[in-house]
Amino acid sequence: MVNKERGTFAVKTGLAGGALNIPQLKTPLKPTCYAGARTFMTPPASPNHRAVPIVDAESQAHLLRFPPILWYLGTMLDKMRNIGIMAHIDAGKTTTTERILYYTGKIHRMGEIDDGAATMDWMQQEQERGITIQSAATTTFWRGFQINIIDTPGHVDFTAEVERSLRVLDGAVAVICAVGWVQPQTETVWRQADQYQVPRIVFVNKMDRVGADFLAALADIREKFGARTLALQIPIGQGSGFEGVIDLVNMKEVRWGAADEGETMITGDIAPVRLDEAHKARAQLVDDVAAFSDEVADLFLAGDPVGAEALVREIRRGTVARLCVPCLCGASRRNMGVQPLIDAAADFLPAPDERPPAKAFHTKKEANVDIPCNPEGPPLGLVFKIQHDREAGSLCYVRMYSGRIKAGDQVYNVGKKKRERVNRLFRMHANKSEPIDSVAAGDIAVMVGFKLAQTGDTVGTEGLPVLLEKMHFPEPVISVSIESATLSERDKLKDILEILSREDPTFTSRDDPETGQLLISGMGELHLDVLVRRMLDDFKLDASVGSPRVTYRESVTAGAECHETYDRVIGGKSQTAGVTVRVEAAPRGSGSVYECAARKAGIPGDVLDAVADSVTSCFSSGIRWGYPCIDVKATVTALDYNELTSTPAAFASCAAAAFTSACERASPELFEPVMIVDILTPGEFLGEAMNQITARGGIITSTESRTATEVVHAEAPMAKMFGFSTSLRSVTKGRASFSMEFGHFERAVKPGNGDPV
Repeated sequence: MVNKERGTFAVKTGLAGGALNIPQLKTPLKPTCYAGARTFMTPPASPNHRAVPIVDAESQAHLLRFPPILWYLGTMLDKMRNIGIMAHIDAGKTTTTERILYYTGKIHRMGEIDDGAATMDWMQQEQERGITIQSAATTTFWRGFQINIIDTPGHVDFTAEVERSLRVLDGAVAVICAVGWVQPQTETVWRQADQYQVPRIVFVNKMDRVGADFLAALADIREKFGARTLALQIPIGQGSGFEGVIDLVNMKEVRWGAADEGETMITGDIAPVRLDEAHKARAQLVDDVAAFSDEVADLFLAGDPVGAEALVREIRRGTVARLCVPCLCGASRRNMGVQPLIDAAADFLPAPDERPPAKAFHTKKEANVDIPCNPEGPPLGLVFKIQHDREAGSLCYVRMYSGRIKAGDQVYNVGKKKRERVNRLFRMHANKSEPIDSVAAGDIAVMVGFKLAQTGDTVGTEGLPVLLEKMHFPEPVISVSIESATLSERDKLKDILEILSREDPTFTSRDDPETGQLLISGMGELHLDVLVRRMLDDFKLDASVGSPRVTYRESVTAGAECHETYDRVIGGKSQTAGVTVRVEAAPRGSGSVYECAARKAGIPGDVLDAVADSVTSCFSSGIRWGYPCIDVKATVTALDYNELTSTPAAFASCAAAAFTSACERASPELFEPVMIVDILTPGEFLGEAMNQITARGGIITSTESRTATEVVHAEAPMAKMFGFSTSLRSVTKGRASFSMEFGHFERAVKPGNGDPV
């Protein structure tokens, strides 16, 4: 098959070896074997061209079912998709991803989460717990498209994994439960996708469950998110009677063969009994598209039929512009509805060069600049995830935004102002890796060899010193103490904590100055339990762990200004400095902010950096109780500099003293985390569930009735929520469940007198 317009060549081959001559290519194809696999590769026609194997045939049986197909792509960007699978826990993300990999030929046997055999859930704890803990990346191919997929966790404790994935993705597939509709974590990931302006499509999963309602799920999406949903399909039956779908774009019925695990799609005409319903649904689809498409609106008003090609083209335009959200349905566990979902990801989600240019800050020009997605531009990438490997060290997941990086190249870490070498490049498939020679703009790869890189670092070249927009992660809200069994294990513990904190930005550790204990902090009980298990089992650490405790915060409630001077003789040399700092309360939830409003003329840059580093480090050390500061705005208003005696160290000490003194005068107070709690319970246990939350000092904000389920929305202090799961299950006979995520910090008080804890 030759398609000159798209610049692609597809070649089907059998098991025989030897070279294949294709007139359009100057050099014949030659089979290449590596790592026990057989793949056909093409020689590149130019530096912009490269060969991509669609199928890596790992066994003869797999090869017989999926003959090796090779696509030679003239330009890769228009045939590339970077997508993430996101949803609430237990909505079916990993199950759906497993089917995608199977139908695209990436794997030749589907694994189930319940059996601990899912490809993307490769960690031992993921297999034991039956949940996704770490986002896992893979690359597969479908209809000539290269699809980079990231399967993200659904539990709120691992929301940072979703955050950093969405930061670098061009599109997302939101998996919605057909029974639960929009669930709490769905709202969280949807807001994250809005923050990074990620186009998305929706897959309403579990249509085979009792109580499934496709149209009600779409209505819930419209109500909660204000999104314009486009139903591209309607189900044939729901619940136990779910048989297939009606494709409203092509007006066909689609079913899946049970004998070959849904691999065979059976397409036929719409049954007469369902024809009226299908015509009404398609008319609604056309009407919805006409709301943002002049082309479809003109056809609609003229009474002309709207063809499938025009409909797909305009839906794609609307999806890329985030004007609409295409919606499909199916039942992944029963192997129904996945292939149309892959088609929709390829047809409607954007290519890397269709997204707006990446925003960056030029460190020399001190101005914001746009970075277009250009493989021929200067190299620039973002480290969005770090994973520790026992043999290779740190695996740095990098999304390229410009240029190309090859294995062996030396790159510049703009934030650290250090050069590092890319020893090796890999394309990942869960925890398996495939070496590659280079990675270009729009693609995602793993780089090995970085020693200083952290999540959020920008790597590129000194000729373009720009910082890509950093990611924002929530604050840890729960802590436990950890103590090594022996002194020899203490150094090992510190090394492990450094590795884990590089991997996970929401995991922190600190020494408690009052008790001398080492405290580790995370996003929840499950988050810390997973990390502690990794320390004890994976890293073979001998340590004891204390009970969970709440991580409080400190803030100021007034404004104050303080001037401090520093005058010391150190090593026979006089060192002086003078700093004036003004502190005030920032809006709740805005975070702590540092500004320098002092005159900078004649003051060296290393002195200004020392003052900035000193004040920002004070944010984490606290004011009075030793907890990190939140929502504090610190402004340096004056600097007393003497070119003969002033040093960066003197200014650092002086700035810290000025900040602490100003905060002490600004009425500091202690704040505790308040959690947003959502309880799902049968109607007969609604009263008991509400009593459980109010008895713990919680406030019920609203209730919601759904099919066979009541939802209670509440807020409660985290300190009172330990053990809530056991109590809730006890009073509801195990039929209720809940989810909890961090909401905000509130002033911590003792019951009765209103004094800080």
